[in-house]
Amino acid sequence: AAGMLGWDALLAHAEAVGAEQLRACSAQLQFDEPINIQYTSGTTGFPKGATLSHYNILNNGYMVGESLGLTEHDRLVIPVPLYHCFGMVMGNLGCLTHGSTMIYPGDAFDPLTTLQAVAEERATALYGVPTMFIAELDHPRRGEFDLSSLRTGIMAGATCPIEVMKRVIGEMHMAEVQIAYGMTETSPVSTQTAADDDLQRRVASVGRTQPHLESKVVDEHGRIVARGQIGELCTRGYSVMLGYWNNPEATAEAIDGARWMHTGDLAVMDEAGYLSIVGRNKDMIIRGGENVYPREIEEFLFGHPAVADVQVVGIPDERYGEEIVAWIKCHPGQAVDDEQLREFCKGRIAHFKVPRHFLFVDAFPMTVTGKVQKFRMREISIEQLSKAG
Repeated sequence: AAGMLGWDALLAHAEAVGAEQLRACSAQLQFDEPINIQYTSGTTGFPKGATLSHYNILNNGYMVGESLGLTEHDRLVIPVPLYHCFGMVMGNLGCLTHGSTMIYPGDAFDPLTTLQAVAEERATALYGVPTMFIAELDHPRRGEFDLSSLRTGIMAGATCPIEVMKRVIGEMHMAEVQIAYGMTETSPVSTQTAADDDLQRRVASVGRTQPHLESKVVDEHGRIVARGQIGELCTRGYSVMLGYWNNPEATAEAIDGARWMHTGDLAVMDEAGYLSIVGRNKDMIIRGGENVYPREIEEFLFGHPAVADVQVVGIPDERYGEEIVAWIKCHPGQAVDDEQLREFCKGRIAHFKVPRHFLFVDAFPMTVTGKVQKFRMREISIEQLSKAG
């Protein structure tokens, strides 16, 4: 395509640049200058251009690799996009700063080619968002591939269901798989689990704050809440972006005067400093005066044997203010209906948390980076349910 270079052509261009030219270029650059305008995923609306510096992304890639224990002996399969922080920073820079091998299974995600790449290249690590791991786990040909070389990897980019984490550890041999949490605006990783965290920590939290960063959980007035209480997660340190490109208003809303990045995510910090994400401010459902966090309902519904994936959103309701809608994706060859799911919920979660509506789908609206677009799910839910009366 016009304006694009293939990998071999890119390497050839590098060979043509002499050491003197590189030194001259380096002398004109500063560590804190912008190097990358990375557009946000568009999970909550129109994407914004997060402006990131050399300092932001090089350090973050290095720290991610350190947490994974990457070495020159590791071989990482990267099926996530390279135009996003997951592939570019956590993948490429994580490997480049540790001498690890980068393996790209294809120009777009495909569960079969990813499984093939792991087996053929004897990969030791694998990245992906939860929907990618679900697709790999449920692929009918997974049993054909030897995945025993895998040691570690990262599941990130969206809420990581506990049951999926357990399957990745048990069925894909990724005993040291980690959860990473962050956002484009923070280069992206702010917190990460560790290989020596016990299973409960790794499946139920997003780990602790990375070295050289700070985190706090605050109430609506910006005051730090007690450990174990829900509030907005804020982070500060080298990873926070310079700002949104040509958007000072949005920058001022996201980063306060003390350089704290307000993530918009609701979190709980325990006494040991482990953080758990319970949802987004914008995703919280207020039903009949009760605060309902979609993550809790999603994790519960994941426990039904027919459910492969689930997302929960709120829609306007005249009587209760908001009602709960659960989007359900079933395992291949399995099915479940509204009444069966309501019966599954009965007596096991609070009555006001039981979804009023269930929508059964083959796929969720997603961004190109594999993140679920809940704002689109709300729009579609309202449209479909209004037609149904």
